This record gives sequence, C-alpha cells and structure tokens, in this order.
Amino acid sequence: MIDSIGMTVSEPDDPAKILVVDDDPSMLASLKIMLKASGYSPDTAQGGEAALELLEQIDYDLMLLDLQMPGMGGHDVLRQISRRDIQTKVVVVSGETSFSAVKDALTEGAYDFVRKPYDAGELLTTIENGLSRRRLEKQHAAMALALEDSEKLHRYIVNNSPDIVYVLDKQGQFTFVNDRVEDLLGFKREHLIGRHYSELIHENDMVEATYVFNERRTGVRASKDVELRLKINDQVKGVRYFDTHVLPISLHSVGMYNPMGLDGKGEFVGTYGCARDITDRKRNEELINYQAYHDLLTSLPNRALFEDRLNLATAHARRYNELLAVMYLDVDRFKLINDSLGHAMGDRLLQVVAERTSGCLRAEDTLARFGGDEFTLLLPQLSKKEDAGAVARKILESLRAPIHIEGQEVFISASIGIAMFPSSGETMGTLVKSADIAMYHIKSNGKDGYRFFCEEMNDSYTCHLTIERDLHRALERDQFEVFFQPKVNPQTCQIVGMEALIRWWHPERGLVMPNEFIPIAEKTKLVVPIGDWVLQATCRELCRWRDMGLPKLKVSINISAIQIEQDDFVDKIIGTLDDSGLSGEYIELEITEYGLMKNCANAVQKLRRLSKRGITIAIDDFGTGYSSLSYLQNFPVNTLKIDRSFVKDIKPGSRETCIVDAIASMAKGLKLHMVAEGVETVEQLEYLKALGCIEVQGFLFGQPQSAKATLELMTQRPDGKLSSCLVS
Repeated sequence: MIDSIGMTVSEPDDPAKILVVDDDPSMLASLKIMLKASGYSPDTAQGGEAALELLEQIDYDLMLLDLQMPGMGGHDVLRQISRRDIQTKVVVVSGETSFSAVKDALTEGAYDFVRKPYDAGELLTTIENGLSRRRLEKQHAAMALALEDSEKLHRYIVNNSPDIVYVLDKQGQFTFVNDRVEDLLGFKREHLIGRHYSELIHENDMVEATYVFNERRTGVRASKDVELRLKINDQVKGVRYFDTHVLPISLHSVGMYNPMGLDGKGEFVGTYGCARDITDRKRNEELINYQAYHDLLTSLPNRALFEDRLNLATAHARRYNELLAVMYLDVDRFKLINDSLGHAMGDRLLQVVAERTSGCLRAEDTLARFGGDEFTLLLPQLSKKEDAGAVARKILESLRAPIHIEGQEVFISASIGIAMFPSSGETMGTLVKSADIAMYHIKSNGKDGYRFFCEEMNDSYTCHLTIERDLHRALERDQFEVFFQPKVNPQTCQIVGMEALIRWWHPERGLVMPNEFIPIAEKTKLVVPIGDWVLQATCRELCRWRDMGLPKLKVSINISAIQIEQDDFVDKIIGTLDDSGLSGEYIELEITEYGLMKNCANAVQKLRRLSKRGITIAIDDFGTGYSSLSYLQNFPVNTLKIDRSFVKDIKPGSRETCIVDAIASMAKGLKLHMVAEGVETVEQLEYLKALGCIEVQGFLFGQPQSAKATLELMTQRPDGKLSSCLVS
C-alpha cells in the first residue's frame, strides 16, 4: 500500500513466506504438511546450496533449517546469510542437540533452536514468535525510512504540523512556537513566548540540548535527528500521558541569519527547529529489544541476556574474588503433563514455575528460560557455597506446593544442578554445562532435588557418551541376547506365556542390565534398531520352539514410545512376522501408559492395525502413569499389567493393596486380562489368586533365563506345568 507520505509499506496481513531446508525428503514433506495444516504455504529446499539460491530470489520471513546436511551444512548456511545480510529469521530444527551445537547456531545468527524429534505445538509457537518478530522489524524499518523521507517533503502549514515548530532568539528564548506544543506538552504557546528553552528540557539531557538549541550551523552541518526528552506539564487536564512524565522527541535545528547584517555579512539572529514526537518509535524499538532478550511466554530473560549478565557477573567476581553460582533447573515430568493435559496447560504451568522461582530470588539474581521446561539461574555475590544450596531448597519447596490451573490440581517437582564459579568453570559454556551435568545426576537418581557439580560427574557424563558409542558397536557386533521369563497361571502352576527381556554382553563390563542402557538408547533413538533386533531374535526363538513341537506360547515384547512414533512401526512388525511364518497370536506388545498417550491419535491407528493381525496389547507398569483412564476404551488394549511397586508391598488394608484391588476391579469391569509382575512371596501369590489374577510372573517362579536355558526348561516340561509354585 502507499502511506500518507508517498512511501510503499508492506501490508500487515501479507501471507508469511517460509522456507524449509533439510536434506531428508521425508522430513521436508512432514514439515510442509504440518505448516500447510496451520495455514502457511511454505517452500522447500533440499540442502544448503538450494536454500541460498532461493534466499537470493525471494525475501523469506522465516526459514526452518537443519544443521546436519551433506555438502553445505546448516552452520555454513547461517554464515552465508550473515555475510550476505539476508534478513530472514532462522529457526534451527536439528537432531544435533549438544550444548555447543545450540550455542554455535545462536551465535551465528539463528533466532531459536528446536530439537528433533520436534513437538509440533512447540515448533509452531516458535514459528509464530519468529514471524511476529520479523513483522515488527519490518514495521520499524518502514517507520524509520518514512521518518527520513518525510523531512524531504514540504511541511504543512506550521500550526497544523504534527511536529512542534519553534524559533529561538540569540539568547535561547522562544519567539515563536506552534499550537502543537499544547497537544504534546500541555503548555500554552503564549506561556512559552519569551521563556528560555531550558524550562522544557529534561535535566539529564541539558548538556546535549545546549548545543542543539543554540545551533548556528546551516545546511548539511546543521543538527538532525537528535533525540532528547522534553518535560510534560502534567498538571493540565487533557495532556497526553505516557509511561513517564517526559516526551521523547527527534529534533532538527538550524541557525538563522539576517543577510543584511553588519559589514555585509549575515548576522546570527536565532535558531529555527522542529521537534517530532517519537514515542511510538521508541516503544517499537523497546518492544523489539525486549523480544530479542526475553522469552515471550514467561517474560524472563532468554539465553542472550543471561549470557550477557553472566559475563558481567563473572568479570566482577574475578576482580573482587567473589563466589557466584549458576543453576540449571528442569521441571520433572513436564512432557508427560504437557502431553496429557495439553499445551495450553503446559504453557501456564511454565509461567507458574517462573513466578514461584522468581519469588525465591534476590533483586540482583537472574532467572532465565533456556528453552522448553529448562531454566537457568545466576546468583552473584555469594559469601559461601551453602547459600546456593539454601536457595535451591527454597525453590524446590515452593514448586512442590499444589498448582491450580483451570480447575485442575497439578503437582510438580524439579531437578536442579549447581555449578560454582570458579571451581566448576569460569565461562558461560563451562558453567552451564557443569550445572547441566549435575542436574542430570539428580534426574537419574529419583529427581526432585539439587546437587552441586563435582569433577567425578564429568566421568559419568563421559560414561554416557561411551555407552552411546558402545551401543552402536553392540548392534554391529551382535552383543545383545534375549532372555525369557515365564508367565504362570497361579491356579495351575502352568507356564502360559513368556516375556522377552534384552541383555547386553559387553566385552569389558560383562552383563549389562537394561536399566543401564535403555534410557540412553531412548535419548539417542538407538532404541529403534535395538527394538527391531529384539523382535527378530524373539521370532527366531518362537520358530525354533514351533519346529521342535513345543506348546504354542505367546511372548510379550516391550515397546518404546519412540518406536511407535516411527512411520514404519507397523510395517516392520507385520513384515517380521510374515518373514518368520508366524501369526500375530504369538506376540503381545507391552507399552507403558506414557507410550500410549504420546501422540495419542497416531498410536491408536497403528495399534488397531496390529490388533487386526491378532497381536494383543498390554499396558505395562499400569497404575504409575498420570493420564486419563478414558484411553482404555479408545485403545485396543487386552491386558493390564500391575506394576511390581504395588505387588511388592501387598498387605491387607495397605494403600498399595487398595490400588491392586482397584486395578483388579477395573480389569474385570472392562473385561481385560490382569497380569501381576514382581511376585516374590507366597503371600503375594495367594492374594493375587483371590483377586482372580490369571497370570503372574516374578522370582517366585524363576528369574529371566537365556534362550538356551528356557528351551531346556520347556523341553523338560513339555506340558508347561511347573512341579511347584515355589520353584526358585
């Protein structure tokens, strides 16, 4: 459109131009579908070279960029964008989630960073924030250009001008001022005539004003665009009020001369000037600056502002030999709450966390949102290390109190890692990394607590990387083995099924149990190929049992939520069964409540396809989740598996027993099978028998055994019946 001074300005409702860059065609297609569903019309580029060609041709508002691409990678693209002064906002969407990768991307000019696999709601919110920021920058640029060009146009008649127009004599006293001064400052023009300009100047701007209001130069050397603050007469009704009692202006002034002066030379007679109200421009600048350094959801400082304050604090601490602490806070179980109750509830929860944590800090402390449910804290000028621990305890206690949001009562906790300067690091990168490592030690040891970083934790961090590396080798070198634990009918002591359990024979550490490596496998997505291997190995054993004429048994296999998310999840299972010549009746999939509820609609469709092939679905660790039980009617669930934590403490009248009773009643009402795991005593067995539990497993009937030992057991007992329900 054409604005009032003849300039072309972008329409505010112009459709956003988005470019998606990735080397994976399937990822490009997935992102394009998601963006189209949200009302955008994105372009795509496969690789960095193609992206730069499009960026040179089209002014994109925002770009989604992968870092790990062959040829020209994401970091190269970011550097080229900076070098060529391309103004598009860049949101990095990458599986490379190391702290250094995130820091490098942001340093090279990325607006934000979203980890793969991405959460659609979080990604769309980041995109909307980036586009909003880009629109503000465009508006600001258009406004600045309009202000510059407007000075080249003829002005309106003076008294109708939007600016304050004035004339001063040689002594700096007003000889003329237009009516606009009353609208903007609340002073009658008659009141100002004959008065000195200094009566209108803010005290802190007096020195600079002396030069501008006494301007003697003309032409290109005269004062232009000098920003000052003028006082407002706030005692007069109808005065335009702002956040402060001053008016920011942009001032132009020029010296005036009488051409018929003494000796034929021009005589200086005063100064002419105009003052433009730049309140809106200042507000826009402040808004853009605020968004550049603050998180829009919580209004907390973001990474950039936190880094700036931390650098200042470390410099001060180094100079005066003081202590400071950096904390890394992660909200426990946030993703589960966010997925179960919705992103709006999750956003409100993060705001409450920010409010409560801020209430535990001093004015000189800094709380920043680092991304997702992670926060960082800077505590400068500490007298001793224990002061940081006291703050951490105060924060944890504050967060444990019930949170009421939209009629829902939510309970949360947090894990906090603390790094002390200078013992745990002297730079932003090392301090945050150390605090992050300490936080993960709390995560892996029950959560809801805090811990100070120590050098021994680095060994654990290195161990994490070592396990990840060794898992890759274990897949290549066939170091895994499937063990089997029998499921027994408690009434007849007959084996009615098996559970397949993975074990890792490490060449140096020996037997490694799943709880040591499965969490790392899930974080790195190695659980997908490991799960494929378990399925194939289990099917091979089932074929061996079938070929030997042993009784047909259903084997349970544990499935991760990450496996369900894969597009080929169903096809892999069906394909493996078909290749083995096995029907679906041989397999049962055990999935946790969280695994079912994550990406719920997609999981329902996939599990229903498997159910049609005869594969049954069991909910593992039932009773430990936090989701709505309505999913039991939506999913093709066949079995509820009572978690061992409830079975362990079965006692008449105890809380755990009440939970087991409730689960049993629920299973009967919904016509579902009920299986109890972790049965170790005769008392537990008798109680479960009385409840009508049709299957049990646990050390009372035997520990998990290798495939070879399991085959020997089944061969020795072809009828599947154990001699006693007290077999060790």
